[in-house]
Amino acid sequence: MSPAAPGVVTFVMDGKDVSARADQTVLAVAREHNVAIPTLCALEGLSTVGACRLCLVEIAGSPKLQPACVLKATEGLNVSTRSERLDKYRKMIVELLLSERNHVCSVCVSNGHCDLQSLAQSLGIDHVRFPYLYPSFAVDASHARFTLDHNRCVLCTRCVRVCDEVEGAHTWDVMGRGIRSQVITGLKQPWGESESCTTCGKCVQVCPTGALSEKGKSVAEMRKRRDFLPYLTQMREEHA
Repeated sequence: MSPAAPGVVTFVMDGKDVSARADQTVLAVAREHNVAIPTLCALEGLSTVGACRLCLVEIAGSPKLQPACVLKATEGLNVSTRSERLDKYRKMIVELLLSERNHVCSVCVSNGHCDLQSLAQSLGIDHVRFPYLYPSFAVDASHARFTLDHNRCVLCTRCVRVCDEVEGAHTWDVMGRGIRSQVITGLKQPWGESESCTTCGKCVQVCPTGALSEKGKSVAEMRKRRDFLPYLTQMREEHA
């Protein structure tokens, strides 16, 4: 017997009544209604982790901000996706991301096609108020087709999740804490030496910055295809 369809709930988003399935997140509902909520870690077709905190929203009656990507739609919820407070927090988060690593857009292969760069532009960030940390990370170019530049990674874990959940290889993981955290292949072996890597390139396509890129691409040439992911996920579920 097929499981019962989830119920329908009604709640308020930015002063308007909206309906949703009870299993939907506020972020998913917002996207259905063309309400823009910024995010870096969330991507349709992957599990949600609430890592970047850019999708924080305000809930009436609660002083605590909630990440829309994991907040379930519930009856009577009153959500605000835009406010002076939210804009302040989102701008600060992007500035901290920019200051934590070495994001130099003018020499990046994803210049003009980068989620982090687009977010900074949409939030009106023309300078960073925080001191740059400038950690020194190595670039892993051991793979025959791709390159990993830790200096441009924002630790969104999209690569980790797509490799595990869609490809089933789990080549990627995260090690370290704080500013020293980084994505790794295997037990921190060079990417090109990983026996579990299938060379499919899904991790590269879902990366929101220039951290994962194809070799042979010059500045502004790295256009990534993220629209393939929902279709791959749907196919996987249909054949499960």
